[in-house]
Amino acid sequence: MNASHRHRRGRLAAALATIAALAAWPAHAHVVLEYQVAPAASSYRATFKVGHGCEGTPTWQISIDIPAGVQGAKPMPKPGWALEIVREKLAQPYTSHGRTITEDVSRVTWTARTREDQLPNDQYDEFVLAVRTPEQAGTLYWPVRQLCERGRHDWVEVPAPGQKRGDLKSPAAVLEVLPGAAAGHAH
Repeated sequence: MNASHRHRRGRLAAALATIAALAAWPAHAHVVLEYQVAPAASSYRATFKVGHGCEGTPTWQISIDIPAGVQGAKPMPKPGWALEIVREKLAQPYTSHGRTITEDVSRVTWTARTREDQLPNDQYDEFVLAVRTPEQAGTLYWPVRQLCERGRHDWVEVPAPGQKRGDLKSPAAVLEVLPGAAAGHAH
């Protein structure tokens, strides 16, 4: 077995271990990413799964904070939901398609236009962003705020060093960015 094959096999084993660990997280983490592992420096479809409302009532707003290092977030529109995109100046500009990018998306919010457009408590839906993952491998936490007719869930907690994610009451959605750039470039 050559070194390249061993390296790929090791990365695959690490990815599978990460997926298994993520799948074992507790059921109370109700806003999660569909795909919780992605390669560094690649296009990624961040699909946030919302499985219930608050206090038995419908969800009327979902707001997602974009982690530092994630570039070019583009939300997928949802029929019946208005989009709000917040941009902020970057501390470290980057280049994309020959242009210097000095500000980028920092938050995306979907808000139901009418009561009929809200996500009922007993139904499931997805809120989607297309992004580019950071150049560096590591763990990214995506704070998500869910507003309902009664109450709210702020899925924003990040484990402290040595703390298990399962110990958190309202964990942020998580993405494990693995080393190695993906082949190709998508929009």
